[in-house]
Amino acid sequence: MTGTTDFESVLGEWDGKAVVIRYDQPSGSWMFVALHDDTLGGPVGGCRMRVYDRPVDGLIDATRLAAGMTSKWAAMEFPFGGGKSVLAVPHPMVGEERWGLLARFAELLTTLKGTYRGGEDLGTTPEDMAYLADRTDHIMGGHGGDGPEDPGPYTALGVLSGIKSALKARFGDGGLGGRSVLIQGVGDVGAPLARMVAAEDGMVLTADIDAGAAARLAEECAGSTIAAEAVYATPCDVYAPCAVGATLNPETVPVLACQIVAGSANNQLLTRADGDALHERGILYAPDYVVNGGGAMAFGLMHQGVSDVGELNARVRTIENALDEIFGESAREGITPGAASDRRVERILERHRT
Repeated sequence: MTGTTDFESVLGEWDGKAVVIRYDQPSGSWMFVALHDDTLGGPVGGCRMRVYDRPVDGLIDATRLAAGMTSKWAAMEFPFGGGKSVLAVPHPMVGEERWGLLARFAELLTTLKGTYRGGEDLGTTPEDMAYLADRTDHIMGGHGGDGPEDPGPYTALGVLSGIKSALKARFGDGGLGGRSVLIQGVGDVGAPLARMVAAEDGMVLTADIDAGAAARLAEECAGSTIAAEAVYATPCDVYAPCAVGATLNPETVPVLACQIVAGSANNQLLTRADGDALHERGILYAPDYVVNGGGAMAFGLMHQGVSDVGELNARVRTIENALDEIFGESAREGITPGAASDRRVERILERHRT
């Protein structure tokens, strides 16, 4: 992120409830806890740890992601509001420095007395969440249950379900056999997604800034590796962004050679105009906050007492049904899938407001 934006302008333009900001002097990090909406319940969202060019970029990320969580919870009509936390670190945190930062972050969450609950996100791990859960009551998923403590496989299953819905909408058949899926980012979600696609006879293409990791996963899945810089212009049926956001922007959308975009990254569109541009090009976009909701859904259900892995997986697969409805409304009304999903969210929020 670049520009001259400062804290005051970001907060002045944001439509959320509040942002809690703390500077962590021992580590030189900034902590941002963004609370966007509490219509459905207390704000809940992951904790991201990342090196940013400027602290304000971490604040921008927190506010955008918190708004996305409002939509994500509303789209599945779960009793949680939109929130997000970001730890904007000056360099990668490891060892005692990392544990110290997390311990102080746990103190901040305790001070908020349940106003916000955190969970795993980009840059944090199940081990981080377990460490936090030992120090504060305000972490979801820190100790899992009978299922895995890592939300990645559930998120991947949701993305797979969303891909099937998109394939039905575009080709009339949701089968993955012979369909190519280009997975950008082979981490906590991209790797299990690749294995799931391969298990259903899909053609796996992998790309990552860690070329070695991409190559190893491609070999495991009998697929192929794509150079990171060649992702957008590579022909494929499905482009699945599973790393950072804003990969759909004025530079990439014109060169995309895919039929469908469906991945786990948050905030895939740089702006709403990029969703319009995809629609104009005839590329079917699965709204990110719907298709990537599997991990949040599973951990939300665990928080409500559901622990059976089979039941959790079955509920996550209902993302396919939600997207069937969204794509159907999009086609009937002649609007983008993003607009259709936003309508869905607003209908649910308005019903609970009244």
